Amino acid sequence: MIPTLIVAWIVFVILFKILKTTLKNALTIAAILVLLNIGFGITPQDIWNQIIQWADTVSQNQ
Repeated sequence: MIPTLIVAWIVFVILFKILKTTLKNALTIAAILVLLNIGFGITPQDIWNQIIQWADTVSQNQ
């Protein structure tokens, strides 16, 4: 019983840390997107199009 609780606690702590990091990164990216939109009028679609264009350029140069 005790080893099961210890393993469950370890799994819980690991999952909590992963969730915390994921939320932190998501909020950071969202804040950057909002600031780019407000400050420069750059939309998420503009950023995505630029990423696709960059990926195409990289794949063509290989």
